[in-house]
Amino acid sequence: MSILKLVCFLSLLSPAFLLPALSQPVISHASTLSQALADSAPDADPMAIAQALQASACATVKLGSKPAERLALIDYSRPSVARRLWIFDLAARKLLLSDYVAHGRGSGDNFAHAFSNREGSLQSSLGLFMASESYFGAHGLSLRLDGLEPGINDQARARAIVLHGADYVDPSLGITQGRIGRSHGCPAVRPEVADQVIDILQGGQMLYAYYPDRQSSLLRCANPPTQ
Repeated sequence: MSILKLVCFLSLLSPAFLLPALSQPVISHASTLSQALADSAPDADPMAIAQALQASACATVKLGSKPAERLALIDYSRPSVARRLWIFDLAARKLLLSDYVAHGRGSGDNFAHAFSNREGSLQSSLGLFMASESYFGAHGLSLRLDGLEPGINDQARARAIVLHGADYVDPSLGITQGRIGRSHGCPAVRPEVADQVIDILQGGQMLYAYYPDRQSSLLRCANPPTQ
């Protein structure tokens, strides 16, 4: 096509199309990992997803480990009667599961508002965790979590903060008591999905517990990798 014909063709296009075409290559937001995951989970907060990805990437650099293949996100700003757990496949850029998750009884009733790294607080902890080994305990198959942020969640293993199934993670309880049951600080899930969640995350995948006014220390990575 000659230059004259190209100019005539472009003159017929709308300004909204013409501007990116002439100024820079068109790069779809959906091509970024963060946006792709947000598109796959429209009920999740895009800011929470972005922070979870950034923290996970930063931890990978600091630990010198292989990047996580799967990432779980808990948004503790949402009520316990809402689905506030999402698990993503990072390679496939898609949502694997969305479900309910309990917070610690010391953190609040239907809404969590208090968080702690302290033994005996019965509160949930925020920040980035690495999902480690599974084991059979009082709640059946459970998953140990290692907190990766000093002073924020690094006492998780000492506090026995693990992911496990629990009958009290029942959304129907919201009708009778205004919230689902609460844990001693563990991110407990419905027994129906517990084995699936543990199988997806065990062996070094990441879990990020988000709350809007609390900043993860891993968001200030010296050399943050690009997504």
